[in-house]
Amino acid sequence: MEKGESGARPGRGDTAGRRSQGPAERQRLIAEHVLAEGSASAADLAERFGVSLMTIHRDLDELERQGVVRKFRGGVTAQPSGVFESNVAFRRKSMRAEKEAIAAHAVRLIEPGMAVMLDDSTTTLALAARLSEVTPLTVVTNFLEGLNLLARFRGIRLMALGGDYDAMHDSFLGVSCVEAIESLSVDLCFVSTSAVSAGYAFHQEQHIVSVKRAMLASAARNVLLLDHTKLGRTALHRVAPLSRFERVIVDAGASPEALRDLDEHKVAYDVAPL
Repeated sequence: MEKGESGARPGRGDTAGRRSQGPAERQRLIAEHVLAEGSASAADLAERFGVSLMTIHRDLDELERQGVVRKFRGGVTAQPSGVFESNVAFRRKSMRAEKEAIAAHAVRLIEPGMAVMLDDSTTTLALAARLSEVTPLTVVTNFLEGLNLLARFRGIRLMALGGDYDAMHDSFLGVSCVEAIESLSVDLCFVSTSAVSAGYAFHQEQHIVSVKRAMLASAARNVLLLDHTKLGRTALHRVAPLSRFERVIVDAGASPEALRDLDEHKVAYDVAPL
């Protein structure tokens, strides 16, 4: 073996080089790997980065504290479950074409002069990127990434909903956020959620549910934005019956069976072409 070559398995990189990295850089690389793969075992990460299991667990504890990943016995994941939602970085990378198609359809419902509320979903973030097309608008949101995006647009009066900052969702939540929402009345509210089945929208986390419910109550009209992977799924908490929404917008990847379920529950829906 020539000098400079490594005996590491393909894709593992230079273990010695990785071992020499500082904790912050290693944690960044761990996060990138887990977000790309969805999950990883602690043992695999220790081998990949050439450090001890104890060091990897310290790294994972820090990444979990930051809201980047969620630990489970023997490993870590960025994927959602029926109890936990995936973090915003993982959600941003998934179903991009579907979210863009839904946003392109949803923006047609907005007219200049409206007051619009957006939740902290990555689907409404795709809609936020199109709002410069229909100014002037007043836009209200608790999503930090959405606020940063919308702050660049002319013609938008931007209202930030405060509260306790949640790193996993990159948004502001809690009692003070709910109280801020309850003091407002908007024309149109767009939300997304993790699961829809049996005529209900569901979400994994109670503190998210309380904010979404307050948003729905504050609006004259509500629209639910869903990529097709959310249909036919359930999660721990009911958010609201689908009858609370003027319409549901899904992408064209939705199966006939999933659309029949919406029909059976007399849900008005639009299918956004991909």
